[in-house]
Amino acid sequence: MPDPQSPSTHTPQISPFVELDRASWAALAPSMPSPLRETEIVQLRGLGEPLDPAEVAEVYLPLSRLLNLYVGGTKALHEVTSTFLRERFESTPFVIGVAGSVAVGKSTIARLLRELLARWEHTPRVELVTTDGFLFPNAELERRGLMARKGFPESYDRRALLRFVSDVKAGAPEVRSPFYSHLAYDIVPDAQITVRRPDVLIIEGLNVLQPPGPGHRLAVSDLFDFTIYVDARTRDIARWYEERFLKLQRGAFSNPRSYFHRYASLTEDEARARARSIWQSINEPNLLQNIRPTRSRASLVLRKDADHTVSSVLLRKL
Repeated sequence: MPDPQSPSTHTPQISPFVELDRASWAALAPSMPSPLRETEIVQLRGLGEPLDPAEVAEVYLPLSRLLNLYVGGTKALHEVTSTFLRERFESTPFVIGVAGSVAVGKSTIARLLRELLARWEHTPRVELVTTDGFLFPNAELERRGLMARKGFPESYDRRALLRFVSDVKAGAPEVRSPFYSHLAYDIVPDAQITVRRPDVLIIEGLNVLQPPGPGHRLAVSDLFDFTIYVDARTRDIARWYEERFLKLQRGAFSNPRSYFHRYASLTEDEARARARSIWQSINEPNLLQNIRPTRSRASLVLRKDADHTVSSVLLRKL
């Protein structure tokens, strides 16, 4: 019989993250006034996301302050490094990666952080680029047999994305990325987004935290200064995806120019069945095989509850 006085042989699990529930996280910045009006918050919301002023104040305002402190710390490190090297060279943009599943709300979070960071000292110029622009054009995806795997790592021009972020981090005065149309569901030829040495560049996409692929020494995630993974239960994301699909079917899909216009005439039951089919055949496998396995690589994880609100924050220990 074990001696009750003897030390336990059970070793507590050690995590590389500090986990804070929402109330504890919000308490870290109790007196920060939100710089955004409610109308601005409404404009930043994604379909079906109940983002409100309380969540902005309790979750995203403290996060933007933390990021601002990281930017300030990086600038200070740049100054002391310049002094040590006895050379004067300009600091380069601070790059933030935001990753997570389809329909988890990462695009809304990226847009919100862009607006909040631009209100802080040290970070007045903030740019946002999504990795959608680095998908291969539909014609190329068709040629490679990848149209049904759009959004999987192999459907992106990873060399072009790596070159884009490398040029930004090298301090290039002007860097261009392709432009993606969600209406056309394709790259728009001859259209580009121009980035001109911002203080902060946010890169948002499904697979931005991927490690280097076979035969490659560098991944775009190696160039990020801070990374965020937006997390939720698979069943909740599946439900959010289905509800978003229905809203799009009643809205954007009704446009005759929409790539998905063929879904506009579906009944609600047919639309739900189609959404579930797309989720089960494409989005869920991509989440389980490629996206979620990168969660442990993030600097910070935002964990969402079933109602789409953030319930806890996990910050990597330094």
